[in-house]
Amino acid sequence: MALLLEQIELSLLEPTSGEIRNGVIVDKRPHELLIDIGYKSEGIVNGREFDRISDSLDELNLGDEVPVYILREDRDGNLLLSISRAQAEKDWERAEQLMASQHIFESLVAAFNRGGVIVKIGQVRGFVPASQLSADSQSQGEDNPDNADDRWSNLVGQNLMLKVIDIDRKRNRLILSERLAMREWRRQQKEQLLDTLKEGDIYDGVISSIADFGAFVDLGGADGLIHLSELSWNRVNHPSEVVEVGQKVKVQILSVDQERRRIGLSLRRLQPQPWDVVEETYEVGQIVRGRITKLVNFGAFARLERDGIEGLIHVSELTERRITHPKEVVSEGEEYDLRIIRIDTDKRRMGLSLKQAQPVDADLEVDWQVAPSDGADVSAADEPAGEPVAQPAD
Repeated sequence: MALLLEQIELSLLEPTSGEIRNGVIVDKRPHELLIDIGYKSEGIVNGREFDRISDSLDELNLGDEVPVYILREDRDGNLLLSISRAQAEKDWERAEQLMASQHIFESLVAAFNRGGVIVKIGQVRGFVPASQLSADSQSQGEDNPDNADDRWSNLVGQNLMLKVIDIDRKRNRLILSERLAMREWRRQQKEQLLDTLKEGDIYDGVISSIADFGAFVDLGGADGLIHLSELSWNRVNHPSEVVEVGQKVKVQILSVDQERRRIGLSLRRLQPQPWDVVEETYEVGQIVRGRITKLVNFGAFARLERDGIEGLIHVSELTERRITHPKEVVSEGEEYDLRIIRIDTDKRRMGLSLKQAQPVDADLEVDWQVAPSDGADVSAADEPAGEPVAQPAD
């Protein structure tokens, strides 16, 4: 019975080709390593295998435990081992686990070719086809449009977020996707943000895209929308009048719709309302630049260039001559110098004048002066003292 148990124990300890075991480094020589794997004799790492791990030899010391792959016995009965094959096998196992779980991981771009980029999962090389690169990575590739062979060179050395989408160990095939990983990452980020965002909070973001109805802001993995009406206190016809893609902005959270997974933002609420500081900015008599925005029977509305406040140019303040409609003098979209003639902060109204901002014709301009009362000499002879005398302006 004891002999049978001993034989069973020996058979369990006997290594087989393709098996991976943990061993301990017991000797380190110039061209080989001796590793104890719990068998009757130490295994050897040498030859071509020794060359494969030459870069990491300095990190291996006596007493270190390392995984080894059982190759075979040589003619002399020495058990040959491979550290790199063991690492590769474990890396393939990890890749299979990532495929099954669809977890996101990061890897460094090690090389590239015409069709995409090459990354490594330990000892295993994975390929990211160009079609599976994210929009950001593809835009970097556009920096080399004239040389298709070097198109993806800018990505070498960068870390990419990836997912395993296809694996075939027999064909040594490992296909990865950055595009799907980024999509999943952004979804996760949005979930986390939605759970933490509160109305009134202020966040830094970047304008990611623009639509006719507003601008989308990347808050760090999740996009929120600034509606057209929340871009500015002034009237905005298109978001491009206020922001541009790539611009950094500070926004306030207006709403968080957990059910529809939407985030409402405001840009204007972090800016002073122009009418609240109008008296610090403008004064009656000041000349300002304005664009005609709307014509009505009783006048024309103009938006001031500086901060977008709108004022009214009454029909009587458009021109000296009699007109029946403002369109006889101005048109929408035209810009003019205007004089502020009234500011009503309570009603938030501003009166403007076009005619009072126009220079007087030099041929018609005159200066009115009062002659000395003591009968002294005046510019027009024989005029009675004290009477107004009209003199052409210089």
